[in-house]
Amino acid sequence: MRRQLYFIAIALMVVIVGAAFADEAVLIDFATLKADILPDTATPPKMSQNKATMMDFAALAGQSYTDEQKIQMRSSLAIENWEVLLASSARTNTAQTLSYTREATIADSGAYFKGKSVLGIRVHFPTESYNSWARILPPFDIPAFEPKATIDETGAITVTKDQQGTDPENARLSRFEGSYDPATKLTSAFGVVKNVGAIKRVAVWVRGMNHPHGLYVILVDSDNNEHLCFVGYLNFDGWRELSWENPQYVRDVKNRELRLNPLYPNVLPFVRFGGFQITRDAAHNGGDFVAYFKEVRILYDKASLEPVRDIDDEALWGIVTKREDERKKMAAKYFGQEQVLRYVESLKQETSDDFTAPPDSPPKTK
Repeated sequence: MRRQLYFIAIALMVVIVGAAFADEAVLIDFATLKADILPDTATPPKMSQNKATMMDFAALAGQSYTDEQKIQMRSSLAIENWEVLLASSARTNTAQTLSYTREATIADSGAYFKGKSVLGIRVHFPTESYNSWARILPPFDIPAFEPKATIDETGAITVTKDQQGTDPENARLSRFEGSYDPATKLTSAFGVVKNVGAIKRVAVWVRGMNHPHGLYVILVDSDNNEHLCFVGYLNFDGWRELSWENPQYVRDVKNRELRLNPLYPNVLPFVRFGGFQITRDAAHNGGDFVAYFKEVRILYDKASLEPVRDIDDEALWGIVTKREDERKKMAAKYFGQEQVLRYVESLKQETSDDFTAPPDSPPKTK
């Protein structure tokens, strides 16, 4: 009996210690968000959308729009779709016009990330002496439960029934969770990582331009709570990895609170990338600010070990599927309505910057 209890104790220690080693995931890599489909009508043949992250908001637009108009309601996480939100005290028409994102490509002669696409940002801070901030936000809340799909060159989305062959690791991942590489044991996501317990570290690769502004990574948990992780200041030139270390992370498992988490039908906790926040101190110069971002990574403990199940609980009860479908519909309605309103506003907007010249009028002077 003692021998049996000894082996049980050893097994529990192995499970607990194994859970203490943090997993690594690429939360978001902007090199994967290059615009690769749907030519931009304003600047052809430049592409406007990212194929892998397309979302279709036309289903929420009603019946009064043509098929051509509904095609324009498809959006993605393409880099130039990202937004710059200024603090209310800094949100003048001029500042907002001069604050935007651009897809930048690193030259092959560069020292790092040769030929990769990165997120370039321009922010126009106030020149007056008061604190300010700007947020770099995705075009919509990145969905955590979007099923895998195939997307054609027109942006049409078809949900795939076969999630991903016979690979069980990738079969469990939703579309914005990206993919898992068995060789490197690394998940590369489009902004969502699931089964996340305590976060040990957050790191971001950023190219600074000697500006003294502070940088935060915004993480959103499965309860929709927002967490700001301060990774450092941008007062350097060139590429650098800035990181945040969790001061509450307990490394020694003997000092951790040990508890059993209920399994099915509980949904595993996850984190979603909410964007960046850049802060400008009143003592520092305002005006234009430029920076570039390559990727964000996280080191984290698993919230729960995934045991081998001898009964397919979800196939029998369907509780999680129903719950996730409801959450997905609510999320789609929230950011879908905004996308539709923006499209309608773009149709009403005047595109010309000058008056039409009357017949037989003299040429205009510059």
